[in-house]
Amino acid sequence: MKRKTTFDAVFDFAVTVVCILCLLIVLYPLYFVFIASISGPSAITNGKVILLPRDINWSGYKMVFGDARVLRGYGNTMLYAAGTTVMGLLLTIPCAYALSRSDFVGRKVILKLMVFTMYFSGGMIPTYMVVRDLGLIDNRFTVVLMLSFTVHNLLVARTFFANTLPTELWEAAEIDGCSNGRYFVSVVIPLSGAIIAVIALYYCVAQWNDYMTSLLYLNTQSKYSLQMFLRDILLSSKSIAADTNDPDDVLEAIKAAQTIKYAVVIVAIVPMMIVYPFLQRFFVQGVMIGSIKG
Repeated sequence: MKRKTTFDAVFDFAVTVVCILCLLIVLYPLYFVFIASISGPSAITNGKVILLPRDINWSGYKMVFGDARVLRGYGNTMLYAAGTTVMGLLLTIPCAYALSRSDFVGRKVILKLMVFTMYFSGGMIPTYMVVRDLGLIDNRFTVVLMLSFTVHNLLVARTFFANTLPTELWEAAEIDGCSNGRYFVSVVIPLSGAIIAVIALYYCVAQWNDYMTSLLYLNTQSKYSLQMFLRDILLSSKSIAADTNDPDDVLEAIKAAQTIKYAVVIVAIVPMMIVYPFLQRFFVQGVMIGSIKG
């Protein structure tokens, strides 16, 4: 094996240092949120929480999980995330495969029209008016539908199909009498596990983190997503400070709201952190393949 030169060793060391610094920059905010969520309100307000938690208590989590709406929000969000993921895959994967086929008539025009919508959209108010006129206000299906298709995911999947599936594979299947539908189901889908996992993760995370759709289109509280319930809990904790005239009570309420805020963040992101490691291998593979133009 070729021995490393001094320049190579210095370069590797510099790259390692930079990577470690980037890792710390990314991880520290998450670590800080966690230690702040279990620290005393006074320690957080006074800036004593930096590397280790201070005056450990679980008041923020008790406040969050003591609210019955949180479990209902988890159930609703899981339902919405599962529905969005399934519908997103059913819409995105077949469409991306069709647009990757060179023999699909009009594919360039269709693709350009879809890309156009990435930069120019109707806007929030016209979209709301369309949803209202369709009678979909305060409908669970609306939450699923609004996030079930994105052009970005379509382009990633299309590039994957165009670069991964050779034309010769379809020609061989066609000679054996395989139809387009059978080829897609029996050949394309089994060979596309990586990109399917990536697109599923994209849709699931987008739905899990979304609260604007629930805010705009849902009126019944029992249908709210987890993020909407957590938002209400956070706002209610802040309103306590506004409802009292005692300066000491106001200060304590503000401190408690800080702890609740950090606990809310942890409650919202933990499920995605648990799921991500199982899909990370497919995520990296699919994005790398789907981002290279042939």
